Amino acid sequence: MAEKVDVLICGGGSAGLCAGVWLARYGINFRILEKRRGPLEMGQADGVQCRTVEIFESFGLSEALLKEAYHAMEIAFWAHDDTVGSVGGIRRTKYTADTGPGLSHLPHVLLSQARINELLTNEMESAAGRSCIEYGCEVQGLEVDSERTSDPEAYCVTVRTSKDGTEKDYHAKYVLGSDGAHSVIRKSLGFKMIGDTSDAVWGVMDVYPRTNFPDIRKKVIINSEAGNLLIIPREGDFLVRFYIELESTAAKDITLDELHERARLIFSPYVLDIAETVWWSAYSIGQRLANQFHEGYRVFLSGDACHTHSPKAGQGMNVSLQDGYNFGWKVGAVLRGQAAPELLKTYISERQKIAAELIEFDRNWAKLFSSAYRREQGISPEQFQEQFKLSSLYTAGLATKYSDSMIISAETSKSTLSPGLTVGMRFPSAQVIRFCDARPLQLVRALPADSRWHVIVFAGDIRNSRALVQLQKLSIGLEAIISAFTPPDADRDTIINPILVLSSGRKEVEQDWIPDTFTPIVSKWRMKSLFKVFVDEEGYGSPHGHAYEKYGVDPNQGALVIVRPDHCK
Repeated sequence: MAEKVDVLICGGGSAGLCAGVWLARYGINFRILEKRRGPLEMGQADGVQCRTVEIFESFGLSEALLKEAYHAMEIAFWAHDDTVGSVGGIRRTKYTADTGPGLSHLPHVLLSQARINELLTNEMESAAGRSCIEYGCEVQGLEVDSERTSDPEAYCVTVRTSKDGTEKDYHAKYVLGSDGAHSVIRKSLGFKMIGDTSDAVWGVMDVYPRTNFPDIRKKVIINSEAGNLLIIPREGDFLVRFYIELESTAAKDITLDELHERARLIFSPYVLDIAETVWWSAYSIGQRLANQFHEGYRVFLSGDACHTHSPKAGQGMNVSLQDGYNFGWKVGAVLRGQAAPELLKTYISERQKIAAELIEFDRNWAKLFSSAYRREQGISPEQFQEQFKLSSLYTAGLATKYSDSMIISAETSKSTLSPGLTVGMRFPSAQVIRFCDARPLQLVRALPADSRWHVIVFAGDIRNSRALVQLQKLSIGLEAIISAFTPPDADRDTIINPILVLSSGRKEVEQDWIPDTFTPIVSKWRMKSLFKVFVDEEGYGSPHGHAYEKYGVDPNQGALVIVRPDHCK
C-alpha cells in the first residue's frame, strides 16, 4: 500500500507544524507523520522568543499566545553575598529589562511547547479543512531516486512507515525531516552529527515552590557558592522551572532528591520547599551540527534533526520553528508554480548558516553559565551581567541575518535610503495610522503570512506636488510588475501586496489622491481595498510611532522596501 503526497513532514514538532501552517495556507497536498500516539502533552521547551511571537502574529495567532503565556518583563541577577558583615548566602545585584527597549513591539513570553504545538495544529487543520497529522506512525527508512530528482514533477522520495503493525510507503516530491535528535531521516541518508558533549551536567525541573525568595515570579539568574540556578516562571500563577548546575557526574545517575537539595543550598538563606515536582530531567551539555542538511534538494532537515544544543538560552524550540517558517513558504511557492525549485537552495544557505551560528553561540553561552569557567577566567558577577545583556538581541531571536542569494541582494540595495533597515534581516514593526479609518496599527499587521510578497512604499508627504508626482510615476511601474505576476482572474493583491506609508498630512490628503495600485479591486464583491495606506502620525489617544525615523527614511526622498513572505527584507 502506498500514498502520494507533495510534501511529507516526518515529525510533528515545532519545525514540522510551522511548515504545515504554510502548506495548509498554500493548499498543498501534505501529510505529517508523528510517532507519538497523540498530541504532545508536556513539552520540554517553554521560552518563546520575541521573534517567535512575531511569527505567531504574522499567522494571526499572537492574541491567544499572549493571553495564555507568562510575560517575562524583568531579569534579576543574584550572586554570592560577600559584603562585610553578611552571613553568606546570596544577594540581589541587579535588575534589568528582559528584552532591551525598541528591539521588538512584542515581548518574550513563556508557554508550554505542548500549547504552542496545539495553537499551530489548530491553525493548520483549520486552514487545510482536514486532519493533517498521522499519529502513531513510525518512520522506518527513506530512499531517494537520484535519477529523478531533476524532474520537478517526480515523486522521487519513498518513505517507509509502520503503524500498529501495518507497513505503508509514502511517495513524495519533498520530505522535511523534523523528527528530532535521533532522526531516522538523517540516519537513513547517512548524515552525521558533528560535535561533542562536555562534562557539565545540569538538572531541570518544573515545580510548585513554597519559598520566601522575593523574585520567584521573575526570570532570575543566581550565581552562588553552591552553584548556578536559573529561574523561569511558567504560565499560570505558581508553576516555576529551575535549571540547576550540578557537580560533575553522569546525568543518568542524578536523582530528584539531589536536585531538590542542590536547589535548597543555592537559595540559602532563603527557604525553599518543593510542594510538587511536575517534571524533571538531567542532561549533559553538548553541541552538535549535521554535516549535511539536504539530499538532492528533495529531502531537508530541520530542528533537532540537524542541530542540538543546551536549553538554557531558550533557542531550541524557537530556532526549530523558524526553520519550518523558512522552509514552508518556499516549498509552497515552488509547488504552486510561483518560484523555481532553485528557491529551495536558499533554505540550505540560510538555515545552515544560522544553525552553525547557534552552535557557536551556545558553546560560549554554556561556558558563561559554568561556575568553573568563570572562576578560571576571573569573570565577576558584573561582567557576567554585562555579557548576558549584550546577548539579548540574539536570545530574542532578532539577530538572524541572511546573506545575498537569489532572493536577497544587499549589494544592489541602496541602504542609504533606509539605514534603519538591514537587508537580510527581519522587517521590524512600527506603529502607524491607517488612512481610511484613523486606526492605529503595527505596520507588520498589514503583512500577513499568507504567501504574498509585500512592497512597502514610503512616499513622504504627498501634499507636496513633487512627492505626489513621484508616487504616481512609481505606481505605474509597480502596477506593471503586479500585472506580470498576477493571474488575470485573481485579486490584484494575490501575489504582491502593495503598501503605502505617507509621512504626514492624513487629514488634508484626499482618498482620490492615492494611486489605484494601493487600493486594488478585491473580493467577490469587486470592491476597493482601503486597508493598504498608512500615515506616520500620532492617532487619537495613541502615541506617534515615528516609523520614518525608525527606518531612517528621509520624507523628502522616500524609499521602497521589498519584504518576503516570511518578513525578511
